[in-house]
Amino acid sequence: MEPRLDYFHAAPEPMKAMLALEKAAVTSGLEKSLIELVKTRASQINGCAYCIDMHTRDAMKDGETPTRLFLLDAWREAPFYTPRERAALAWTEALTLIAQTHAPDADYAALTEQFSEAEIVKLSLLIATINAWNRLAIGFRAVPAGT
Repeated sequence: MEPRLDYFHAAPEPMKAMLALEKAAVTSGLEKSLIELVKTRASQINGCAYCIDMHTRDAMKDGETPTRLFLLDAWREAPFYTPRERAALAWTEALTLIAQTHAPDADYAALTEQFSEAEIVKLSLLIATINAWNRLAIGFRAVPAGT
């Protein structure tokens, strides 16, 4: 696969705004491990090889276990995720697949049991941000770093 264009070079000013949004999302106070799980899960759903590669590597550098990363696509069937992580992953799927799910009340209710209102907004912003990055990386064919 060949990259289509360097979006940072082609439009530096809008990309500065995107980087500012990213910074706000990742410095919001949510747990680093949760942030990487959410980014990886959304990227799996969207099929973004570049972002899956990046965020699994980042998660492992921060101490995430390979088992939890390998089973992330099947998190509902795996016993390795906390109730807070499960609520966040369900919300990640709901918002990433918004046209299909319409953000179900059950997913939102589970979220409110684990997160404050401010954290729900921060998590939703994180999900929106990774979905935007996925669309840029996939659309412009960003190439994963690989091994």
